[in-house]
Amino acid sequence: MKGLGGLRNAVRQELVARQLDEQIAARFPVGRRLRVLDVGMGQGTQALRLARAGHSVTGLESDGTMLKAAREALAGEPEGIRERVRLIEGDGQDTGVHFLPGSFDLVLCHGVLMYVEEPDPMLAGLARMLASGGLLSLLVRNADALAMRPGNAGDFAGALAAFDTDTDTYTNRLGVTVRADRLGSLTATLAGIAAPLHAWYGVRVFCDNVSNEAELPAPPELARLLDVEDRAGRTDPYRRVAALLHLCGVRG
Repeated sequence: MKGLGGLRNAVRQELVARQLDEQIAARFPVGRRLRVLDVGMGQGTQALRLARAGHSVTGLESDGTMLKAAREALAGEPEGIRERVRLIEGDGQDTGVHFLPGSFDLVLCHGVLMYVEEPDPMLAGLARMLASGGLLSLLVRNADALAMRPGNAGDFAGALAAFDTDTDTYTNRLGVTVRADRLGSLTATLAGIAAPLHAWYGVRVFCDNVSNEAELPAPPELARLLDVEDRAGRTDPYRRVAALLHLCGVRG
């Protein structure tokens, strides 16, 4: 879990939280307690945050280490919050095994699709989990900006290779070759699974290249960083070169 508490992850989690809250406020009545499914919940940052806000959250995670971290984090919460969270060991490709269609108002799938070779069936399954009018939140690696990370790091050979590749794959910081997704392709996919794109944002435009271990700056500087990343993630052309894309589809 190295680096999970560093600057890069803090920026990602805070921006996604702001964007999610914006979409929730726009779609659901104030005070409504949502049924939330967090697929590939990791250490449970967003799941616990939503539970603290009063929502009922189910976390689905296949990685035992991450699930253990989420359980430990949940154990430190007050009883009223613990009662609103259910953690299940399972794969996001098997949601139909665990849940009935239409069981959730909000489905999160953040940082998962890059590890799925054929994501379309999984996305269709996630859309089926949504009630009518429900929100599907996806966080993916931006395939249209794969040259940005090596280019900004001075690895110009790597940047050229990213331009020239015929596949939307890259090697992540763990040394694993994974997928990236394009906004246009995912827009078409969401339309095809009856959860058309409603809004999208960029995440980590300016600080993607900092070290995993980079610590948080002092609060005033962190606030400025988050505000500029937030602004860039909503503004063209900046959001189009973000490392990550946050897409929100709505179930018809």
